[in-house]
Amino acid sequence: AVPAQGQDWAALDGAAIALALRDRHVTYDNGATQQFYASGRTLYTHGEPSWGSWQVEADQYCSLWSPSPTWDCYEVQSDGADGINFLDPWGNEFPGVIAPE
Repeated sequence: AVPAQGQDWAALDGAAIALALRDRHVTYDNGATQQFYASGRTLYTHGEPSWGSWQVEADQYCSLWSPSPTWDCYEVQSDGADGINFLDPWGNEFPGVIAPE
């Protein structure tokens, strides 16, 4: 996969993913936002808000959205600053920016 917007991305392991996302807010390049709560709940908003669940498994970010019974997992990459990129199994990238704490 080609890095989004020419950025240099580095893969994160499970511990780094949890640290990067827990109780954080991400704004995606498409204008959507997502809040990752320490409880494992997540709120994705792009027009209408959508509640789901998130967890870290095998060095991947995984999410579950009703009514789907299966978790979808993504590799997570960082630019070393506030940039974050989610990469699905088909090579699609979902870049965003983590809001400052």
